[in-house]
Amino acid sequence: MTTTGTRVQTISPVDGSVFVERDLASAAEIERSLAQANGARSGWRATPPEERAGALSDAVDAFVGAKEDIAAEITWQMGRPLSQSPGEVRGFEERSRYMIGAAPDALSDVDAGPKQGFRRFIRRDPLGTVFVVAPWNYPYLTAVNTIMPALMAGNTVVLKHSAQTPLGAERFAEAFGAAGLPEGVFQYLHLDHDDVAKVVGDDRIDFVSFTGSVAGGHAVQHAARDRFIGTGLELGGKDPAYVRPDADLDHAVALLADGAFFNAGQSCCGIERIYVHGQVYDAFVQGFVEETYKLRLGSPLEASTTLGPMVRTAAADAVRSQIADATSKGARTLIDESRFPAAKNDTPYLAPQVLVDVDHSMELMVEETFGPAIGIMRVSSDDQAVDLMNDSRYGLTACVCTADEDEAIRIGDRIETGTWFMNRCDYLDPALAWVGVKDSGRGCTLSALGYEQLTRPKSFHLRTNTRDS
Repeated sequence: MTTTGTRVQTISPVDGSVFVERDLASAAEIERSLAQANGARSGWRATPPEERAGALSDAVDAFVGAKEDIAAEITWQMGRPLSQSPGEVRGFEERSRYMIGAAPDALSDVDAGPKQGFRRFIRRDPLGTVFVVAPWNYPYLTAVNTIMPALMAGNTVVLKHSAQTPLGAERFAEAFGAAGLPEGVFQYLHLDHDDVAKVVGDDRIDFVSFTGSVAGGHAVQHAARDRFIGTGLELGGKDPAYVRPDADLDHAVALLADGAFFNAGQSCCGIERIYVHGQVYDAFVQGFVEETYKLRLGSPLEASTTLGPMVRTAAADAVRSQIADATSKGARTLIDESRFPAAKNDTPYLAPQVLVDVDHSMELMVEETFGPAIGIMRVSSDDQAVDLMNDSRYGLTACVCTADEDEAIRIGDRIETGTWFMNRCDYLDPALAWVGVKDSGRGCTLSALGYEQLTRPKSFHLRTNTRDS
């Protein structure tokens, strides 16, 4: 992605070509969009919930109907193998339909219970206009978490998508247009950082949902500092896994290798560090290396490719830097990069790497990697694993591989994380709250609880008998 004046270009990691060019929104276009969103609020709020649900369901149908084109666009914009990109459309549909279906219960009035001479209940009002700032790595799965429930709750939405994946915003608009959403209910703007800050600070914005880096989250907070509005922040992750002695090793190896390398490791909830009990450490490492060698690095347009390029060369260089830092401090690399001939310096094509003899003095084990490199560390007990897993400024997800459900819960109660997995990782179940702790952010999306930050409670206290004292 490059910005020149008032125009942005999406540089495809596939071949370095310019895939998309778009004009940034002008000041007049931003003003018009915010005014339309503000003007559409009362009408959309007054639309019966079942009509909103019908329109949004029609939008999902329209989106899924374009799945082949959407999948190809994902691949060209950010490099995920074409064999995997359709999965994002399936995830979009799953989350959308779940959140639409969860709305009647999540948004229903809360009865405060009987009291003689009174009727009391709490109603959930929409906030107004929600500003969604979405990233490139999962251009639909990240944005849909807020967009669908925000609209279902009666809010209007303005979306700013990453300049790396601008077609994501346009595909949302096409789907909602096909479903007949009223003008102004959903809009998108292509914006630079300065204009994002201005929109956050505009008094017609009532909530900001941001997914991205910790630095970006701080920038959103700074832009909103003079306003009493909520901000939902899904930020970085350094998600750990722990393999206990009773784990099914074949399953653990396959699970965690996929969690580490899917999407070239460019997932906020991907596995970024692994702790393995000494009793099974050697066998696990051997299996993990063998699993890594099964990856096929190459053009994401080829059907056999399972590991595509990173989003840009600078991102790949950052991973190379972490690997160099780790090896300079005593870590050993186990993957022969020559077995991945598509990997080349000064390109986004990066071979996967597995490192051992790692510790927390190395950036690889404490700072977000967001690429196909993973450190595996030996531990001697559950307690040591817990201490190391919590030794992080992040807390988005974490997982344990074990055959003992009770132990999984016991350990999970001690882990500082938003989601705790057993024998699973790198997956968002729309029925469960998606949250982060520490520098992984704040707020909640998905599940019935995801509606709470997109509405405000309004209490109704009705005295029905004025004759009683």
